[in-house]
Amino acid sequence: MPALILLRHGESEWNRQNRFTGWVDVDLSARGEAEARRAGQALRALPVDIIFTSALRRAWRTAELVREELGADIPIERSEALNERHYGQLQGLNKDEVRQQYGEEQFRLWRRSYDVAPPGGESLADTQRRVLKYYRERIEPELRAGKNVLIVAHGNSLRALVMELEQLTPEQIVAVEIPTGIPFVYWLDEELRVRSRTTLELPAEQLAKEEGR
Repeated sequence: MPALILLRHGESEWNRQNRFTGWVDVDLSARGEAEARRAGQALRALPVDIIFTSALRRAWRTAELVREELGADIPIERSEALNERHYGQLQGLNKDEVRQQYGEEQFRLWRRSYDVAPPGGESLADTQRRVLKYYRERIEPELRAGKNVLIVAHGNSLRALVMELEQLTPEQIVAVEIPTGIPFVYWLDEELRVRSRTTLELPAEQLAKEEGR
């Protein structure tokens, strides 16, 4: 069975500042770099044959740090198709301030709904169209060849893919949160349907040791 591994990039500087990031090319925070390295260490338990990532720095730097931890010459392919959802006029704004200005209901619609786009931006449905097109054209052939594939991307581009993999409804996807720096492994059958899902994290004692450095 091929494995499809989904990894949201490590914490970025704007994650840390609680700002809408979207397509703004923000780098990882120091914590985000550590998260990426820990993800790489956790992934030593599973061979990775190829890595796909977005064109945004916080994702491809995470991919490169993971590869360093794996100590293997794994090919990395970047594509804007895997970029985060474009947040339009919300990009750069503090999320708490947007919530206060527009109210909780509008805030949740812009941030979590399936088909409501923020002003000048993309809905999750818009994001899903480009992500799935790339997934079917470029990533599925690698999986069908029996390769273990790692996708390093963003909260919403990965939510768009999870919605398809797990056959979730627009109502169900609202509640899905993808944390930074934790690999999710989908074991697929020959038809690339999900057979099971697990997460890969460092054992508690090793995590405590890493955080104590």
